[in-house]
Amino acid sequence: MNLPKFKKIDIKAYSPGKSSIFKRAKIQKMSANESALGVSTKVLKFMKNGNINFSKYPNGNSNDLRRVISKKFKCHFDKIICGAGSDEIIQIICQLFLNKNDEVIVPKYSFLMYRIYSRIVGAKVIYAQEDNYKASVENILKKVNKKTKIVFLANPNNPTGTYLNKREILNLRSKLRSNVLLVIDDAYFEYMLDPKYKSGLDLFKNSKNTIILRTFSKIHGLASLRVGWGYGPKNIIKEMTKIKPPFNVNKVAQLCAIESIMDSDFINKSVRHNKIWSKKLKQNLEKFNIKTSPISGNFFLLNFDKCKYSSAHVFKMLTRSGIILREMKSYGISNSLRLTIGNSIENKRFINKLNSIF
Repeated sequence: MNLPKFKKIDIKAYSPGKSSIFKRAKIQKMSANESALGVSTKVLKFMKNGNINFSKYPNGNSNDLRRVISKKFKCHFDKIICGAGSDEIIQIICQLFLNKNDEVIVPKYSFLMYRIYSRIVGAKVIYAQEDNYKASVENILKKVNKKTKIVFLANPNNPTGTYLNKREILNLRSKLRSNVLLVIDDAYFEYMLDPKYKSGLDLFKNSKNTIILRTFSKIHGLASLRVGWGYGPKNIIKEMTKIKPPFNVNKVAQLCAIESIMDSDFINKSVRHNKIWSKKLKQNLEKFNIKTSPISGNFFLLNFDKCKYSSAHVFKMLTRSGIILREMKSYGISNSLRLTIGNSIENKRFINKLNSIF
């Protein structure tokens, strides 16, 4: 009997971090870089009082949300595309630009979805070596050849927490061939306080060969609603819009994103919280020779090579207490964990548990 044939895709599926502990109802999840302070009170009020007609489809192009984004960031309405998380924007980019045997360059330790979506459409993923877990402009440029179509770069980078400054980013774009698309992921830009850092959107609003990714999953706290956006050249966004799924961003996600983006007080409060607790957490980690990434986003990459205990031991002991960090095996980073900066209660409990382990 002949059966339908399907592709066998040579990829390792994305493996999310641990999110539950057997026989433990109450857990403290510090593994997914989610918002420490939850969501804006504007979002909560809207969800409580908003009159939403669930029987009707949402606007297919997220026009109201795009208008608010355009006004907030002083950017062009027709250069914005919204997606079910920035993941979907990555997927659409890969579908639009990549053919079988095209090449995509990513830093060795970068967000896994860049390589997954690239390989789904048959492209070859090339890994550029990093310098002490930091993306190297020199090494990226060394990997460029006539088959190179896209360079993906998260800045700051997940999971390493490292980042390139304004000069380094501009140097990369200027030395890439003009027909190589640069995709800059700004997922954590709000947390960045280094004056030498500039977001991709600030640098490339008028670029003809760069696309910027943004998300509502991190500082805005809308991770479960899956909403993000991309910004790029008008002609590219037009073609991306043609192949995106219809009604891809649900109505609740669009409306909550609008409420969230207009609440500057909540965003500023989240930034202040992150600044205070990142310093406190880093000081406590360094007491035990746990090496951390620089202060950048709302997370740290923790390395245990010079530490009394291994990452596996600390992960096990924390898990027994109901605290979950992100293991780094799927990223190929040995003896390391990723820690999300939580709320004040979570951070204090983490520090106390760390003290008891050591």
